Amino acid sequence: MMPKQTTDVDRLVGLRITALRKARGLSQTALGTAVGVTFQQVQKYEKGQNRVGAGRLREIARLLEVPVSAFFEEGDAAAPKEDVFGFLNAQGAIELLRAFSQIGDEQTRRDVLSIVRTAAKLSHSTPQPDQAANDAE
Repeated sequence: MMPKQTTDVDRLVGLRITALRKARGLSQTALGTAVGVTFQQVQKYEKGQNRVGAGRLREIARLLEVPVSAFFEEGDAAAPKEDVFGFLNAQGAIELLRAFSQIGDEQTRRDVLSIVRTAAKLSHSTPQPDQAANDAE
């Protein structure tokens, strides 16, 4: 009997395990220990190389304090592909989110959000150094 091949759903589940684990500040070792597997097995789950069984996925969801449905796509195929879990994989995103969530004052939160939005707009409208050099040629 041939082993079952992993699918795009297995890779999606793995990406979301990674994002949620990092958001909780857990290492692969800590997650593995908590659910009874090695960190290498957690790595395989996160890369989508191994399927996560239903019982183990339920245990991971309980540990990460999310519903099991958090590991699967929501909405229909026509919905935009902007996935919050993809965002969390961007370098610095989790640190930014953690720091932002620790701001207690609502006005300060709005101010920080305004600064970040302005910086994002500027980075899209200002040519990058390599881009400017290429445009000059």
